[in-house]
Amino acid sequence: MKLASLTTHVVAVPPPHIGGMYWIFVELETACGIRGLGEIYATAFDPNALVPLIEDVFERYLEGHDPHRIERFWRAAYSSGFTQRPDPTMMGIVSGLEIACWDIIGKAAGRPVADLLGGTVHERLRAYTYLYPKNAAGEYDYNDPDLAAEEAVRMVELGFTAVKFDPAGPYTQYSGHHLSLGVMERCETFCRKIRDAIGAQADILFGTHGQMVPASAIRLAKRLEKYDPLWFEEPVPPGQEAAMATVARATSIPVSTGERLTTKYEFQRVLQEGAASILQMNVARVGGLLEAKKIAGMAESFYAEIAPHLYNGPVGAAASIQLAAATPNFLIHEAIMDFSGFHAAVLKTKLVVEDGYLIPSREPGIGVELNHDVVAAHTPYTGKRLHLQMAPDPADVKQFSPAKG
Repeated sequence: MKLASLTTHVVAVPPPHIGGMYWIFVELETACGIRGLGEIYATAFDPNALVPLIEDVFERYLEGHDPHRIERFWRAAYSSGFTQRPDPTMMGIVSGLEIACWDIIGKAAGRPVADLLGGTVHERLRAYTYLYPKNAAGEYDYNDPDLAAEEAVRMVELGFTAVKFDPAGPYTQYSGHHLSLGVMERCETFCRKIRDAIGAQADILFGTHGQMVPASAIRLAKRLEKYDPLWFEEPVPPGQEAAMATVARATSIPVSTGERLTTKYEFQRVLQEGAASILQMNVARVGGLLEAKKIAGMAESFYAEIAPHLYNGPVGAAASIQLAAATPNFLIHEAIMDFSGFHAAVLKTKLVVEDGYLIPSREPGIGVELNHDVVAAHTPYTGKRLHLQMAPDPADVKQFSPAKG
């Protein structure tokens, strides 16, 4: 079996852009006609600038090769240009192409990918969602704790046993910073009102995005401990695991991190330092399914758990669900509500969410196929915004807006 061709789709996500501004899907096809689907979560450059880079990686390291040889491909790309170090853009490209290889492998074997990653452990996967509250005008409003509490109740009624929110102020190019007393008060108000609304029916997940320095994170954590969050997410920026470990040691709230990390090497430092006990790799960025499985195995030896991150498209979600299904130390998986809307429209068959659980597909491969008519109608992406962006100015102590970026 040899890989023969690559097709890349840069799909514009329509307003209100739930799941990002665009999704990058790749399709590989073998000389014998088996097609595999993957998704690339690489956010630092215009997605159209990535297309020739994706083609270059395919032509150098995959074209004419057997898709089963995942380790050979991974090491070749990781070593490209005498690097051998984590590179988020390269790892995003590798991830999408590697997922497509696994989709081909599963289809050729007639088995879901989970069966090839150790076998299904979880027949259904506990899921959580961010809160997407709307005001009376029908607009998404993330600044009102009462609306957030109402939305939390609605999500619990749909079956979710955990909800996430981030009221900790803007994340900027100059973070981490020290939160103002006003912002900390708002964070506590959100936690109190949501906890009062849902009681013990669901966990609350406090989802910061590296806004704080360790001292500020510790001050905030002390305020929030009484509401017993399941986790305190990425309290400080990535890259300094010892600083995050300082926060983890100072609070009873478990620390989670990983959406901006790639490869086993970065996660090894998190585990070794005791910086987090919940790892949130995104399989479309971290280096692919096999790399994510290796990270999950390392975490298992530290009695740490995985809670895969997902703020992108449904192809990455489908692959991540297969990983989680085959992982003993799986905790919970991110969902985007019930994956309806555009997440459903771009697929022939919607991802299955039942009573707050994700149901892993038993179809061969990762279990999803693109609706090419919908993909074509939303291609190419012509906007200028990146998938996610950070605010350009330092945080202002008098600014009380919710998280923006």
